Amino acid sequence: MDSFKKGYEFFRKNASAFEGAHAGNEYISSINREIEKLQSDINQFQGFQTNTGVLQGDVAEFWHSGTHNIDAALKGDSIRTTVDRSHDFASADVIDNYGTEYGMKYYQTGTDSAKSQAVSFFERYSKYKAKAIRADKPFDSLDEFMKVRGYDEVELLNDPIYAGQVRIIPKDQMHEAITWLERKIAKESINRPDQVQRYEDTLNMLKDKIKTSKGTESIPLSRQESEVLARLAKKGEYDASDNGFTTEELVKYKYVMEQAFKAGLTAATISIVLKAAPEIYKAIDYLIKTGELDEKQFQKLGFAALEGASEGFVRGTISAALTTACKTGLWGEALKTVNPAVIGVVTVLVLDVMKNSFLVANGRMTKGELVDNLVRGMYVSSCALIVGGITQSFISIPVFGFMLGSFIGSSIGSFAYATSYKTYISFCIDSGFTMFGIVEQDHQLPQELLEEIGLSTFEYERMQLESFETASFEVDTFEFDQFTYETLGLTILQRGVIGVNQIGYVR
Repeated sequence: MDSFKKGYEFFRKNASAFEGAHAGNEYISSINREIEKLQSDINQFQGFQTNTGVLQGDVAEFWHSGTHNIDAALKGDSIRTTVDRSHDFASADVIDNYGTEYGMKYYQTGTDSAKSQAVSFFERYSKYKAKAIRADKPFDSLDEFMKVRGYDEVELLNDPIYAGQVRIIPKDQMHEAITWLERKIAKESINRPDQVQRYEDTLNMLKDKIKTSKGTESIPLSRQESEVLARLAKKGEYDASDNGFTTEELVKYKYVMEQAFKAGLTAATISIVLKAAPEIYKAIDYLIKTGELDEKQFQKLGFAALEGASEGFVRGTISAALTTACKTGLWGEALKTVNPAVIGVVTVLVLDVMKNSFLVANGRMTKGELVDNLVRGMYVSSCALIVGGITQSFISIPVFGFMLGSFIGSSIGSFAYATSYKTYISFCIDSGFTMFGIVEQDHQLPQELLEEIGLSTFEYERMQLESFETASFEVDTFEFDQFTYETLGLTILQRGVIGVNQIGYVR
């Protein structure tokens, strides 16, 4: 049972570090996924025969969505945008998972882009009608045109068809587009006041990039840059790293620490649960047996939660920061492939050694106990990593599979270490071997044996305070004289465990 407790305690410490390491690894993986998706989305146009001047508008949609998602992953936010690719009437080009819609217009000039963003229902119907007449084809009436597209109110005729959408145009066209819209507003406010609203709406919603309510945003793109991307896309030669989209370039230490603290809070929560669980079990067991609640047990529960939170936060934060820094390549290309679980284990071992070294320095722990804890930790860690890796291959749920295996491995490792510990201690007892200094062989005779055989040992002088004793009266009593035969005493000594990793003489 003691081995299980030690295995559980080791797992509790590791769980917070594992969670931190996994969070750091997942953070970098999410950035890499978005970078790869951006590159894949743009290169999907490989082989298209569409004119570059037309294709650049499609490429711009994926650029804005992709660069926004990279920024969101970089900032650790869950918001994402998707390119709709819908050809429905007035449909948005890009939508985020909070429902905000974005429309892209990448025309030749700022005036053309602004004019297209401000088009009204009536203007679109007029264009549809004129096209049908030129092709000598039948066309719907205005009412039918509106009803087919889901609009019943004639009052909408002067409204912009993209009302409610954020209107995005090339960054180099913003000044021209704003100037044109302001001029149209001033002119129509005199000539046709009913037209002013659509121009004002367009002006208010006009942007050169996606910017969500979460503060995440895309990278503005000029018309010329969109055409360059289109040419690369048609050849399938777009490389995201050419635009600086690599973890080495994007992830700064500011983001590393932000994500580390977030992971630390999650790890602290896990650690609280694991630390408090045994105390909760004891309280429930006591309640079932006695029908009462023990106040002291709830005090222990509170202290356990406090201790678990602080330890979990520290371990989770450090392991997350180390994992993120390694995976980004901030500490060199070689460390990008390091296993996050290994970082979690090393974090726990190093922090335990630091803590135990402090206790040794203060005389609250022996050197043998420090070494035993370190060896036990390394042994149990190996079992936790091996079994955790095995279970993760069978259970595809992120983190859970590895955590379950780690718990099983920690328990198995603790039992196995206890067995092996007894084996090598027995060997050291019989042979006098020190196991390369791990085991201390003490050859001093026990103090009680020295006193029994009449040998006195030198002791340092000690100051003893004089004590005052009151005079007392004792009644004389009669005592029989006793005669004791002289006997020969025989004490057999053998080598045994007298402390952690310490062997000496025992009776």
